[in-house]
Amino acid sequence: MNIYVGNLPYKIRDEELRDAFEEFGKVLSAEVIIDRRSKRSRGYGFVEMDTERDAFDAIEALHQSDFYGRELRVQPANSDDKAKPISRRSRNRNSGKQASRDNSSDSGGVLGFIKRIFGY
Repeated sequence: MNIYVGNLPYKIRDEELRDAFEEFGKVLSAEVIIDRRSKRSRGYGFVEMDTERDAFDAIEALHQSDFYGRELRVQPANSDDKAKPISRRSRNRNSGKQASRDNSSDSGGVLGFIKRIFGY
């Protein structure tokens, strides 16, 4: 079972994340998500455990627990109520799409662009 682990301290690495979950059962993988540009942790990761029973034991024990000074957020990775991290780029991209949808009376292409710029 795949587990989402949020609010990780930025200094935590894969091995330390794995160690935290191994006391609850066999860990198949543990990965802290790293930002490609800065090469630093993004503050969350995923742990895959061998059995659902072990995974739910770990979730129950570690959710909202103190982990190197941070309160962990631990839940099943496929949970719909999990806050999904959104990058600035995708947020800006989505807001632009919404603006163009709201202004549906404009035609597309160059004419639509000119109308949007000059308010016609």
